[in-house]
Amino acid sequence: MLFGQKLATRIIGVLVAFFLLALVAIGLTLYSSWKLEGVAAAINDAGSLRMRSWKVVHHTAVLPLEGATRNARLAVLHKDIADIERVQSGLVLGDPARPLFIPRDDGIPDDVATIARIWHSDMRPLIERVVGAQTAAAAEQASVALEGATHTYVTRIDTVVKKMERSFTAHTNVLRSYQVLLVALAVIGTVVLMRFFFVAVIRPLDTLQSGMQRMEREDFSARVPVLTNDEFGEVSRGFNRMAGHLEGLYGTLEERVANKTRSLAEKNRELSILYNIARLLRRPMSIEELSRSFLEEVRHTFEADAASVRLFDAEADNLYITTHQGLATEFIDEEAILDCGNCLCGQAVLGDIPIVSSTSDPDGARTRDTCLRAGFVTVSAVPVNHNNRALGIFNLYFRRKVEVSEGDREVLQSLGQHLGMAIDNVRLQSREKEMAVSEERNLIARELHDSIAQGLAFLNLQVQMLDDALTNDRQEDTGEVLEMIRQGIQESYADVRELLQHFRARVPQQDLAAALRLALERFSQQSGVSGELRVHGASPPTVAEVDIQVLYIAQEALSNVRKHAHAKHVSVDLWRDAEGVRLEIRDDGVGFDKTAAGAPEYGEHVGLHIMGERAARIGGVLDIQSQKGGGTSVSLMLTATEQEAAQT
Repeated sequence: MLFGQKLATRIIGVLVAFFLLALVAIGLTLYSSWKLEGVAAAINDAGSLRMRSWKVVHHTAVLPLEGATRNARLAVLHKDIADIERVQSGLVLGDPARPLFIPRDDGIPDDVATIARIWHSDMRPLIERVVGAQTAAAAEQASVALEGATHTYVTRIDTVVKKMERSFTAHTNVLRSYQVLLVALAVIGTVVLMRFFFVAVIRPLDTLQSGMQRMEREDFSARVPVLTNDEFGEVSRGFNRMAGHLEGLYGTLEERVANKTRSLAEKNRELSILYNIARLLRRPMSIEELSRSFLEEVRHTFEADAASVRLFDAEADNLYITTHQGLATEFIDEEAILDCGNCLCGQAVLGDIPIVSSTSDPDGARTRDTCLRAGFVTVSAVPVNHNNRALGIFNLYFRRKVEVSEGDREVLQSLGQHLGMAIDNVRLQSREKEMAVSEERNLIARELHDSIAQGLAFLNLQVQMLDDALTNDRQEDTGEVLEMIRQGIQESYADVRELLQHFRARVPQQDLAAALRLALERFSQQSGVSGELRVHGASPPTVAEVDIQVLYIAQEALSNVRKHAHAKHVSVDLWRDAEGVRLEIRDDGVGFDKTAAGAPEYGEHVGLHIMGERAARIGGVLDIQSQKGGGTSVSLMLTATEQEAAQT
């Protein structure tokens, strides 16, 4: 029954059993030693009674009847009597804490009681007679009687001591027996434990080690016997199951390796296709070039006889061929524009699943006649989409029967998603360029309106005034009008030159401060207003788009100073640090009331609106402070986070 238990339970049970046996044996030994110690103390105290009794007899014999020494001798005598009675009481009652107790065998307790009775009935009264004697004769007579009683008392004590010595010897023999038993228990326990661990641990481990050595020699037929039903038995059964599994695996290893090799080759081929297509689609190309390059790669990879890309027109609900390879002119003419409801190609683009159809199958494509006439046996339609939005499909045409595996279907679907993402990116880039051109055109229109258009309107008015003066023959007004026309033409010419320089301005690579310095120098040359640029701090290179817009804002601010401020000095401060960029342009001109009319932010000044739009474009904050007669301050604040957002 023990061998059916767990190994841990068996080991703990055996160790606890031997521990309890050892504890009992040691306890018996300690108990015997404790009893021997008590008996030895009793023997010692009983032996001391003999000396104490004769000492009392001696003190009574030399006790004077009177005199100064009588009291001192009486005190010693009473102390000896008290010691004898204390020792006798200890022998009778015993003292476990000391320890002290008399053996309970061989009539020893009765003998000890007899000794106490002799003391109290014979010796104690005789001692009192000697002490109380009034004459020497009476004292001598009592002393003689006391000596006789003392002989009897001592004889009894000798008898008790010998009995206790015999009992002590017997208990000593018992203690030796316990010690021999403890030694025998240690020897037997060691042998039993060695046998137990050999059977329960060493032998199962040895069989497992032998089995492992056979496994190392690639002997997968190795099995180990199950010797027990404990943990080692479970390990042995597990080893046998593992050996059987390995034997089966080894028998089919070559087949498994071949299957894994084929699987890895297929995965490698799929990854290679996806990598090549992804690398191809990253190149900057138009949609037609993108589709053509894509078809060349996919057609070559899948060994297709022809291929085409059809884009989806959601409004007309049809597909039209944009790029094709290997298709005849007749096929293109018939399939150039295809209604989504007339072909499985439409089901592919609308259902967002690849479809592979054989024209010879009964449930093949509804347009199989066109494909059959072109000589195609198998046709695949793969959706091209991005962000859950259908963009079109691409087709692969085969003049043979082709079975497309599930892995190839997933690859084709991934290729369609890659092509859709590339087409969508091209369209987004085109829209971004269109929006950028539109924004720049709006800015140019506003700047032209604020400068040249107003100048031309002024010149038109002056020409009308000149015509009226010539018609009415007012020669005195002609010269004044001509002078104003000449000044207007010069101002318009200056505005044109400033606009040309403004739109041609470019920021040197990673050097906004140099571009600002050149713009300030041109401003001073054109207007005669002194300018000063101060650059504070340094920072890592900023985004090119941000630098260009900051430069345009500075140029617009300087242009406003030239046209309207009538200033004598302009200061430009540029702060750059890890937190961002700050630009401030201050002049000492006449200033203006920016909230006098129009919008509360910029009033009627178109140039201020343009600067605000450029600041908003890069995520900056534009602040304009001005008052009449107090100059103007234009401040632009752009944090590092806003620069990163402008870059993305």
